[in-house]
Amino acid sequence: MSFEDLRAIALFDGLSDDQLLELKTGGEELRFNPGEELFREAQPAGHWWVLLEGAISLVRQVGHEEIVLRVMDSPGQWAGGFRAWDAHGVYLATGRGAKRGRVLRVPAELLRDRANAWFPFGVHLIEGLVHSVRSIESVARQREALVALGTLAAGLAHEMNNPASAATRAVDALEDTCEALLSSLGRLAQGPISAEQFIALDTLRREIEPQPSSMEPLAVADREDALSDWLIGHGVERDWLIAPPLAAAGVDIAWCERAAALLDEAPLEAGLEWVASSLSTATLLSEMKESTRRISDLIAAVRSYSQLDRASMQMMDLTEGIESTLVMLAHKLQGGVTVVRDYGDVPRIEAIAGELNQVWTNLIDNAIDAMGGTGTLRVSTRVNENGVVVEIGDTGPGMPKEAQARAFEPFYTTKDVGKGTGLGLDISRRIIVERHGGEITIESRPDETVLRVRLPLRPTTAP
Repeated sequence: MSFEDLRAIALFDGLSDDQLLELKTGGEELRFNPGEELFREAQPAGHWWVLLEGAISLVRQVGHEEIVLRVMDSPGQWAGGFRAWDAHGVYLATGRGAKRGRVLRVPAELLRDRANAWFPFGVHLIEGLVHSVRSIESVARQREALVALGTLAAGLAHEMNNPASAATRAVDALEDTCEALLSSLGRLAQGPISAEQFIALDTLRREIEPQPSSMEPLAVADREDALSDWLIGHGVERDWLIAPPLAAAGVDIAWCERAAALLDEAPLEAGLEWVASSLSTATLLSEMKESTRRISDLIAAVRSYSQLDRASMQMMDLTEGIESTLVMLAHKLQGGVTVVRDYGDVPRIEAIAGELNQVWTNLIDNAIDAMGGTGTLRVSTRVNENGVVVEIGDTGPGMPKEAQARAFEPFYTTKDVGKGTGLGLDISRRIIVERHGGEITIESRPDETVLRVRLPLRPTTAP
């Protein structure tokens, strides 16, 4: 690379011979061949590349295809070097040789130092522009994230409200049932009943096996009417209190006849009310147990989803993270969405679990929205040759070609304001690609869209 080669490039017209010599001395000439990769998309933009001869294609991975964004084929065209102005700057595309040629590669640190010395005002303008764009993006993302957090919180509150309300109702009813149980037991003790009769009645009570909750309501109602008629015929005044729990437990008239013969001269109403109250108590306790278990499961899912009590980088179970995400979004799955799980025997991977859970949230939420709340959501995991693959598929109308091409661009969205999780696909891509060294692609056709995430067993990039 001669001094005359650089002087002939219009990009350097404003530089003195000494300044141009500094760039030539600090940089290096690299020769490349067609197909040779010079720099890769999303990697730190630590060098400034100035074309001297030949051609370089700038390509970006979109779904399963590589899209050529631009071809640098005129001497003086350049790419990269963003870390001269931004400590977090990355290459926006992959540079690959299209025609044999040469390039001047200058370290971003040298470019920054020389620019500060030669064009201090211009450098201030560039840095201000970069920081302004980052600040605007950060504020916008934070606002969207707050809206998304509110949506998730509302959904979780809805999910917890049902079991909490059920437990409250069971406790209220349990108070009345326990009072009836003690009252009937007291009246039974006051009557002429022997210990042998009470033991026999308790044995008879234990013969009653709980009926499945799926029992036909009409069958239960008919049984209740028959029991009520039998109770009235035997002088029982509180048939409305005794018949319902006996019918729900599957008790028939034959059982009642056995109880009446057993009690003989003992108070029949008190004995049957004691049995009915004990059955109601057991049912209410079972409801409370199921409700509190459901609340406990929800809390466990939230802890797994948020990863608040765990290290950022950890060995994690992908299936556990996906399942906790499905719990968090359960309020959106109710109704017409069918979830099909196809989990393979995948190994644990080293990853930032909280960030991956955010990605699953975004992909699943997008899939549900794409289906309009009705369709099939497919979630699958499997092993590939280099790691694991997670697929989130939906039976929505599919993504237009334009949306697929722009899906990973910052700020691009097809949703109305306030919709979605606030975590765009570009952020999801950064988490997968930059933080974990993986890959995220889109495959879409009418009635099916699949977001495919490939992750290595250990990240190949530093978090």
